[in-house]
Amino acid sequence: MSTLAQPPDRGRVRRLAGAVAGAVVRPGPGSLPTRGGSLLARYRPELLWALFALANYVAMVAFESWETIPFHFIWISLTLLYGFRVWPTRPMLMILGAVMALTAESISLDAFNGTQLWGELFEVPLMAAMFLAMAWHAQRRVEAQLVAERQAGELTSMLERHDRFIHDASHELRTPVTIARGHLELLRAGDPGSAELAVALDELGRMDAIIERLLLLATAGHPDFLQISQVEVEPFLEELFMRWSEVARRSWRLGPLPDGALAVDPERIRAALDALLENAVKYSQEGDAIELRARRVGPAEIVIEVADEGCGIPREALARIFERFGRADAARARSTGGVGLGLAIVDAIAKRHGGRCTVQSTGRGAVFALHLPATPVYGPAGEKGIPGWVLPAGG
Repeated sequence: MSTLAQPPDRGRVRRLAGAVAGAVVRPGPGSLPTRGGSLLARYRPELLWALFALANYVAMVAFESWETIPFHFIWISLTLLYGFRVWPTRPMLMILGAVMALTAESISLDAFNGTQLWGELFEVPLMAAMFLAMAWHAQRRVEAQLVAERQAGELTSMLERHDRFIHDASHELRTPVTIARGHLELLRAGDPGSAELAVALDELGRMDAIIERLLLLATAGHPDFLQISQVEVEPFLEELFMRWSEVARRSWRLGPLPDGALAVDPERIRAALDALLENAVKYSQEGDAIELRARRVGPAEIVIEVADEGCGIPREALARIFERFGRADAARARSTGGVGLGLAIVDAIAKRHGGRCTVQSTGRGAVFALHLPATPVYGPAGEKGIPGWVLPAGG
């Protein structure tokens, strides 16, 4: 039994080169003809692997007693290549069949010559099984990626249709309301004491408010809904407090306010706090206390609270208070001009900032809390567009 290296079998080498190169370079079904240069560029990794596999096959033929090493190099390199270049099933099976046939042939001939054990032949199906398992996972990954890309395209198309719908609905809904209000105002000028005209104008005002808030809720899921900038908390809330203290005759209180700035959309946060303060005014009486305050809760959250001494909220209504058209008392909400969308808007704005809105009914009145993330954001928050907390200088 000789273990000396045998000269390469040129016929076996040519068979490997032809089988592997043909399987690698053969275009798939439906492929267009490609020029030589672009073909080489397109299949460069496969061609490099084919040369590497050919060199290792030559080594298997030349060094029969050491063929285990180049044998594993061929299979490992094929597995790595497929991990980066997932081929269609048919070319993959052709390449796999060619590699299995030629490596099995080499080991079989060496076993006949007595330089290898017949048991080494079982490594061929084992390596093929391992490759097929990896190929199955790789193809599932590619399929998942294609599904994700298709869903992303559908989502983009849906957002475009959504934008067109909002634009069209805004025009189609507001135009008749505006025209009707104009005619009613003219009629009211001739009959200023008409109760019927007053009711009609009031209902048109409610319709206009409903349209405005529904459109705002419709855009809450849009990627451009938030325009993040840096907002100083103390002056922002002070300005809000001063504006509302002149609107309604209540006992207004400005509670403690933390230093620093928030990385938020100031217009959206102002709209949310306006809705909370408006709600507090509607459900309280002249002389009742309404307090605006804010506090930090650990390093990760800031809470802005609106507390009132109004009629409070029934326990059974707490679960639906933030739903669209959800009201604690439908009859009272209508008499005060509410449309049941203000708290839904607050909840949507808070969630888009990564926060939430909560409510607690006290013995007298209620406390609404706007929880905003206080993630430390160093530098101009607006550059990254990340809602969060901008630490004060030296803090």
